[in-house]
Amino acid sequence: MAAPETDPAPPATRRHGAALEAAILDAGWDELAEIGYARLTMGSIAKRARTSEPVLYRRWANKDELVLAVLDRYRATHPVAVPDTGDLRDDLIHYLTALGDSLAGFFAIAAAAAFSGLLAATGLSPADIRAQAMGDQLLPQTRTIYRQAAARGELDPEGIPPAVLALPFDLVRHDLLMDLEPPGAERVRSIVDEMFLPLVRAHRTS
Repeated sequence: MAAPETDPAPPATRRHGAALEAAILDAGWDELAEIGYARLTMGSIAKRARTSEPVLYRRWANKDELVLAVLDRYRATHPVAVPDTGDLRDDLIHYLTALGDSLAGFFAIAAAAAFSGLLAATGLSPADIRAQAMGDQLLPQTRTIYRQAAARGELDPEGIPPAVLALPFDLVRHDLLMDLEPPGAERVRSIVDEMFLPLVRAHRTS
């Protein structure tokens, strides 16, 4: 009896545009996490992405530009949801905890890249790398977590200095960069209860 005919395997899909760029950046993240910045090359990323080096060079001038784009993509594709518990304190504690848990591994890899040569190669400072890792932030008073609190009448973001509103997030980013692990529950509560909220109450009273 003749063997039944089978359909031939479909040809490989040729990727273009955004799909190709996403595949390259995802491959770049995997390379960065697996072998580190120092050993990573345009060739190793191209091989993992199953494309060619010229394709990469048409988009990024060198591996440093590509690594910065990799960090941007990872951050953009791993957002942390903003809770709405009905209380600013609880919102902050939940959000800062989730932020630390979500970004700890990312910060470890970004910091390793920075101190393995990315700083020297790009001329960026540690603060620049931190900003690159976190992305462009809106003005502190426009953060969703504060707009929610303002709608509930808990605070007036326009009446509180931006440095105060930025404080909880700056401290968590600092801890992530220095410790390369999420801040513990006690640390998060301290940031909110002992540092941030007293400053908010002081400005509300004044």
